[in-house]
Amino acid sequence: MTKLEGYDQLCLDLALREAELSYSAGGIPIGALLVDEHRNVLGRGHNERVQSGDPVAHGEIVCLRNAGRLTSYQLATLYTTLSPCQMCSGAILLFRIPRVVVGEAKTFVGNLEFLESSGVEVLLADDDRCIGLMSKFQEDNPQLWLEDIGSS
Repeated sequence: MTKLEGYDQLCLDLALREAELSYSAGGIPIGALLVDEHRNVLGRGHNERVQSGDPVAHGEIVCLRNAGRLTSYQLATLYTTLSPCQMCSGAILLFRIPRVVVGEAKTFVGNLEFLESSGVEVLLADDDRCIGLMSKFQEDNPQLWLEDIGSS
């Protein structure tokens, strides 16, 4: 667990706001933010699988899509409220995003060890707000959650 400070905490707060937007729209509460080395927000997004009917519209993927085509992601940081799944971890590696800040990995372990073993710097915040939001969602919507992680 890493205690986030300053800009990292602000960016995770913005990713959490994205997760809350998804939740309030009846979606899965996962949010993400992509920031460059100059602290410019390149993209933001949240899980839109329910809202759009798109099976690959995970929060990190929507964030990357909203960032648009970039010539390089190699100095960027991806902030995500939940540990990335295999698909999102693959996108992180494909685009060589070197640093990922994760809100929590208690409600879903994801692929943090895989990312770290592949050279990605991973900071795990164990943010109580991220844990609480996802725990509530999983309790209230177990079938939807299982569908999102491909276990239905």
